[in-house]
Amino acid sequence: MSSEITTTAEFLSDDPVKRAPLVDPRLDYHSVTETVSAIAERPKPPKAWYAAFAVALSLTLMLFALIGYLIVEGVGVWGNNNPAFWGFPIVNFVFWVGIGHAGTLISAILFLFRQKWRTSINRFAEAMTIFAVVCAGLFPGIHVGRIWFAYWLFPVPNQMEMWPNFRSPLLWDVFAVGTYATVSLLFWYFGMIPDLATLRDRARSRLSKILYGVFSLGWTGSAREWHRYERSYLILAALATPLVLSVHSVVSFDFAVAQLPGWHTTIFPPYFVAGAIFSGFAMVQTLMVPARRFFGLEKIVTMRHIENMNKVILATGSMVGYAYGIEFFIAWYSGNPNESFVFLNRAFGPYAWAYWIMVSCNVIFPQLFWFKKIRRNLLITMVIVMLVNVGMWFERFVIVVTSLSRDFVPASWGYFKPTAVDLLMLLGSFGLFFTLFLLFLRFLPIVAMAEVKGVMPHDHGPKEKGAPESAGGER
Repeated sequence: MSSEITTTAEFLSDDPVKRAPLVDPRLDYHSVTETVSAIAERPKPPKAWYAAFAVALSLTLMLFALIGYLIVEGVGVWGNNNPAFWGFPIVNFVFWVGIGHAGTLISAILFLFRQKWRTSINRFAEAMTIFAVVCAGLFPGIHVGRIWFAYWLFPVPNQMEMWPNFRSPLLWDVFAVGTYATVSLLFWYFGMIPDLATLRDRARSRLSKILYGVFSLGWTGSAREWHRYERSYLILAALATPLVLSVHSVVSFDFAVAQLPGWHTTIFPPYFVAGAIFSGFAMVQTLMVPARRFFGLEKIVTMRHIENMNKVILATGSMVGYAYGIEFFIAWYSGNPNESFVFLNRAFGPYAWAYWIMVSCNVIFPQLFWFKKIRRNLLITMVIVMLVNVGMWFERFVIVVTSLSRDFVPASWGYFKPTAVDLLMLLGSFGLFFTLFLLFLRFLPIVAMAEVKGVMPHDHGPKEKGAPESAGGER
């Protein structure tokens, strides 16, 4: 027995030659199915889930109440002014679009590169992507002012006999984010089909059996179905991969195609993509570490996964820090006094507090991940990734507000101050995000069981007597 199962000492070894396995070797296929399925099958979730859901749902209801207030009163309830015509809505939009990028990266790109460590965490990331895009999609619809005319953004015939202006980067956002949401939703749902079949076969109530049966699309787990499934999954991954680069590049064009100092720069597309991956991985860690603890997934989502995620955060955080530095170099090298002024104003002007919060959270604190003990410390990891989330929101705030509030003519300068509605709508968007995520944790398989079993070396032992067979769970 000792020769078949890795000992605890070997499992926790730091020897780089003996890499820690992706899944605790003491688990077999049946244990993985039981651990993951039990989360959705249990009659009641932990009390902490109820508390979190109550808070998140309250914030969500507040968000929709404020949207109704906005429609009735108009955009004057926001802090937007002249010259800062853009404010929190655009900041929140860019922030939430960026959060969703880690899902596609983990699911599609790491899948194409055959990175097996993605299997335990990809379902978290894919779900996060969908919910972040839902939050992002709210703000372009409501920031146009007259919300009832938002359908003018879509290329459909209307009573005005007008077509949208396809040269507008705001319209590019509609197509980029719409495509991203569609492909990400398909990728997420398609990957869940075998696991939904597992829950269908294990369901005890009639309603659960019907619902899981409908959404598992009649999956039986035959060799022909697995062959078609894996080929289709590969094609979807290939389609989703370009979106990681294209979507946030298009979002950055909202700024880069403008003539405003601080925005009109070619560094924005790669800079925004690196920042999106950075913030997305930080949000995955923010969600995954507590879920791992509360739902007993420590043997499936191991320290190796957390450490790898922290390494990616370190790498992309360094890229973002490099971009911050190169922006100052570009402003100086251009010889344009307006560009130089904008960046000096960011660092030392009225919004210097926001700039240095951004630099501290995005550049300085992630450098602690150079140390192995910190990468493997869950408490410090949680603190750092939450600071990264704060810093990345402030990055978007700094980009939008500092360039707008002080432009070419000093006589038109102003100071943007968010109102209570701005702040509460930001808080409400987090409520919507966490409401959707908590429902996902409660009713759907939060770990890709079929994929985790694919990276396990073999089934170490026989199934327990009376354990139900699954059409989706065994491969």
